[in-house]
Amino acid sequence: MAWLATDIRSGQEVVLVLPRTPPADDAATDLWMHRVRKAGRLDHPNLAPVVEVGIHDRWPFVVHDLDECATMSDRIGNKGLGAVETATLMAQVLQGLAFAHDAGVVHRDVQPYLVLSTDKGVVRLIGLEVAADAAADDSGQATLQAGETGSLRAQRDAAQADVLQTGLLLHHALAGAPALDEPDTAKVARRLPPIGRDIVRLPWTTPRPIPEPLRAIVNRASDRQERQRYRSARTLVHALEGWLQVETSNQGGPLVLLIDRIRHAGVLPASPNGAARVARLALMEREHNSELAQVAIADIALSFELLRAVNTAQSRSGQLGGSGPVLTVRRAIAMLGLEGVRRAALGLRPWPGSLRDAHADELTRLFERVRRAAYAAVALRPAGYDSEVVFLITLLQNLGRMVVHYHFADEALQIRRLMQPAPSETGEAEDPGMSEQAAAFAVLGVDVESIGIAVARHWGMDDSVMHMMRRISPTSTQRSADSDDDLIRAVASCANDAVDATGLPAPKVAAGLGAVVHRYGRLLNITLKDLLAALKSPAAPEVADVVPAGTGEQGPR
Repeated sequence: MAWLATDIRSGQEVVLVLPRTPPADDAATDLWMHRVRKAGRLDHPNLAPVVEVGIHDRWPFVVHDLDECATMSDRIGNKGLGAVETATLMAQVLQGLAFAHDAGVVHRDVQPYLVLSTDKGVVRLIGLEVAADAAADDSGQATLQAGETGSLRAQRDAAQADVLQTGLLLHHALAGAPALDEPDTAKVARRLPPIGRDIVRLPWTTPRPIPEPLRAIVNRASDRQERQRYRSARTLVHALEGWLQVETSNQGGPLVLLIDRIRHAGVLPASPNGAARVARLALMEREHNSELAQVAIADIALSFELLRAVNTAQSRSGQLGGSGPVLTVRRAIAMLGLEGVRRAALGLRPWPGSLRDAHADELTRLFERVRRAAYAAVALRPAGYDSEVVFLITLLQNLGRMVVHYHFADEALQIRRLMQPAPSETGEAEDPGMSEQAAAFAVLGVDVESIGIAVARHWGMDDSVMHMMRRISPTSTQRSADSDDDLIRAVASCANDAVDATGLPAPKVAAGLGAVVHRYGRLLNITLKDLLAALKSPAAPEVADVVPAGTGEQGPR
């Protein structure tokens, strides 16, 4: 409970916070006092200072200064709050909660009337530990020591309950009405699985528009599958802050999430054995560009760095409109020269860059899958299309994935976990996982593809490359292509979809590959047999050997 009161000693308005029921006995009261006083010692800008802790007529209480603040209940009203305002306010609540959780303190009852905010948008959470459940502590024998050494599992469960209740408060602020028409977040939480059977999702009709990434974040916070929800206040605040950075940035969009990381660690690290590759390049004084390309294209990061160097230079000099983007390593080498290639190779971070071993193994596996898709695309391309352009566009369609795995390794694991289907229970259908886009929204606040597009635009790539980099939606069926760029995009999307299908659970692989053939078969004139052959095509020959330079209808770009 929270009561507006006046301190007769100072004449100041205060908030009096009490538990819903008084502790059962003296031992439970002592434990309550210990927990609340521990919480009161925390110093964080988003946690309101405690003015007084006391007991009156068996009712313990905590006093906080109101400081001309309004409660979240008052701010939300009947029309709710805008998306940016809601995310900004609730990110502060979560920052305070995360700090408290790290200190072993929980709230236990995050309600809209326990969140105070000033006119300047500064938020402070009140009432930490006030709702401590004395009954859960075996009140007849509770001791101070028991409060210190309580179950870590109970502490973690209480912290996750705080996060769920904060997610419900996010829902309330955006929808303009509490979830399930119940203003008490604790009661709503008990109606959700695994305790209850109700489902909470943001309605499609709301007083104010809700951007899709923010909708995904809020819906994940109260997902009906408990395993899909945010496990800590920090994971939820990272998602909100990521979305806010992208939404409120004047330029750069998703790139604002990466700029500092790219400056420190590069876009991607050199592939394994990068040192040997550089040494080999140093000895290739009189080799043709195609031979140099064979060595360079074996390293995904080096291939991208060469494309970045020439396209950035063209973009800055204003030449891009006349000559078009450079999309082959052969042409990049011709423009940079051997010395430029060496500089690019030496400028890459050695493998595994800033990654720990476990994350480096994940990135290695991703590199292998991406290269497999690129070789499959080369095998599937119609006659006359430059193999290297097809190869590199297929890699570029995975640029966002690779960048996320390198710079947001922990978040990439979260995204993959959210995409996994839930184990089926007896008599029930399997719960599907999230799409990659929805999972990325829920973890990073931005989708993976947009990150790759932002990096490529930063390199100086033009709109035609942006178009080819966008994977075709798996729900669409491609019957025709309006241009060569459309066809290259379709070939790359087909190969990437096919490799993704081979990663499905074994019983679903055949159906997944069949769906790929259904989407692209007519456009690319391929059958399931052709697709399987492409996926098994040997990766030993380098792409520069597949179609010699200068042959075919679509020459090097």
